Amino acid sequence: MSNVNLLEQTTPILKHYSIKPHFVENFGKVQRVYSDKGVYSLKKISPHHGTDFIRNIQYLFQRGYNRIVPVYPTIDGRYAVLHNQNLYYLMPWLPNEEKENRTERHEQLFRELARLHTLSVREVSINKEEKEEHYEHTIQTWEKETEFVDGFIEECERKWYMSPFELLFCLYYQDISQALQYSTRKFKEWYENTKENTKARAVITHGKISPEHFLYDDRGYAYFINFENSKEGSPLQDLLPFLSRYVNTLPKQCEECVTWIYNYFKYFPLKEDEMLLFLSYFAHPGPILRVLEQYHKSSNKNKNERKLVQSLQKQYWLLKNTEYIIMRIEEIEREKKAEAEAAARAKAEAEANASSQDGAQS
Repeated sequence: MSNVNLLEQTTPILKHYSIKPHFVENFGKVQRVYSDKGVYSLKKISPHHGTDFIRNIQYLFQRGYNRIVPVYPTIDGRYAVLHNQNLYYLMPWLPNEEKENRTERHEQLFRELARLHTLSVREVSINKEEKEEHYEHTIQTWEKETEFVDGFIEECERKWYMSPFELLFCLYYQDISQALQYSTRKFKEWYENTKENTKARAVITHGKISPEHFLYDDRGYAYFINFENSKEGSPLQDLLPFLSRYVNTLPKQCEECVTWIYNYFKYFPLKEDEMLLFLSYFAHPGPILRVLEQYHKSSNKNKNERKLVQSLQKQYWLLKNTEYIIMRIEEIEREKKAEAEAAARAKAEAEANASSQDGAQS
């Protein structure tokens, strides 16, 4: 779309803000507007989103969280304008020019995410029956997945000549099976530890955490944008999707991910039950299972062997990248537990020695 057309399109929208645009640049769903009152960002969203996210932004501002790019109201107090079957809302434009040698973008992101969760956290009531239903449904689903994987390996091993996909699956089977076992074990531990609980922590979740949604202003301060998917929920709903996307790459030992996670925990530590659930969901090999199911359900004539082999390999890399992070978390938590136990023993010994000395003196 030409700049002239953009200007013509945005002018009637910006009239609601008493802003006269001089020039407009297109950045997909966002337009940069140069106007008589400054530079703005005009964002287009689906009307199905509504403006519920505005309430979450206002709530966070009220709780003292100000690292969100504000949404400007129109002259008559609305926070979005309906135009040509789309909703538009207006924000200040952030230059997002990182300072030289800035290497802490992700650490800052996780720190600010922890602050956002800390300032919005509250206890919510949990229906025990619904919780039990969720647990039983999840366990049944994962048991069926285990049966499927075990059945598939037997089917492959009975063949004289395996396909490339089947051969690769046989090589990966042990890791897939162990991930399922670990995930199920942690989920059962979570339920056993919390089945009598009627409360849980809920926070305002961003909904789509990403470095692209974490921008810097001209002073170097960072702010979250794109809150359209925000809602009240578990903090895991922000952490897990981001981590899964980030490690969905070539094989790598993502030590920086562990650093980011513990930077988050420093400001918003997970409770024991939340950690169990985090490890369970993060470890579950859902993506690779979906590839296996796709292959198994496809008829021979519809199978694209090369493409499915590539998909299987890619999801195996995700599985192993995730496994590394989980193993590091387990290692760190064991060390923390051992240090706490050693400190408790040292304290008990010191108190016992002090008590015996007092008795001797008396």
